[in-house]
Amino acid sequence: MMEWLNYHHLLYFWTVAREGSIAKASKKLSLAPPTISTQIRALEDSLGHDLFARKGRGLVLTDTGRLVLHYADDIFGLGRELLTAVKQGPSERSLKLSVGVTDAVPKLAARELLKPAMGGEHPAQVTIREGKLDALVAELATHRFDLVLSDYRYSSASSIRIYHHRLGECGVTFYAAPRLAEKLAPGFPESLDGAPALLQTDNTALRGSLEAWFSGKGIRPVPVAEFEDTALLKVFGSDGSGFFALPSIAVDEVKRSHGVEVIGEAEDCRETFFALTAERRLKHPAVLRMTRVARRDLFGEKG
Repeated sequence: MMEWLNYHHLLYFWTVAREGSIAKASKKLSLAPPTISTQIRALEDSLGHDLFARKGRGLVLTDTGRLVLHYADDIFGLGRELLTAVKQGPSERSLKLSVGVTDAVPKLAARELLKPAMGGEHPAQVTIREGKLDALVAELATHRFDLVLSDYRYSSASSIRIYHHRLGECGVTFYAAPRLAEKLAPGFPESLDGAPALLQTDNTALRGSLEAWFSGKGIRPVPVAEFEDTALLKVFGSDGSGFFALPSIAVDEVKRSHGVEVIGEAEDCRETFFALTAERRLKHPAVLRMTRVARRDLFGEKG
């Protein structure tokens, strides 16, 4: 027999959690406090977990309570969106696009990839969250995201089925603060041998590509620091701590925003970007537009 959630009970719980007390929630809902308490106990009984715990004279959420509140926020948020969408005419309704971006994808690259989704004749309202690939894929599998942007193919022994849509690939550009760049640019790439390097951590796709490229060229840079966050990597690079490499996207903006210069470019060191989805075929209009523009304009690929 299928279990059903009582949304009235959930609403009373959600209101108490947001208002901070049963007394405040009773005023907002125009209900007596005992009525609200009874409904919340009924919800707890149906879920098999306590949602609140006593702390002094007040209530605090339990771990399960915080989890239920997270879902309740989404449920009632979607309810508000539903009412708004129904009241609007078809031409006024905006597309929604929820995107996960792995923290290894450079911020500027993510922006350039997602920009087409936010433009065009029918722009999407985009919600973006960053995180680790495994965590983002887990949410993608439950359809909390429409897609996940990654520079890495997802592979796991889990039963999660994920489809990879290749957006394109590009070479890698090497940067450094002006004084270090002036020293390293003339003899590039051999000049990188023994030079101080700021590298991505070894769990990133770009780090693997760089290691293979260094090995093929017989180059052994000296690692100064490793970063998961490319934004922090660029901050260290801008003060002359070492050279760093990024996908060859928005090169002029990297130079301008971080005060660095280009040492050289490596077209034979490749970085590939993927849109990961839970469905085999892309259907979302904004995703289709983003994919088309990325392949045609950003990466200059044919077909």
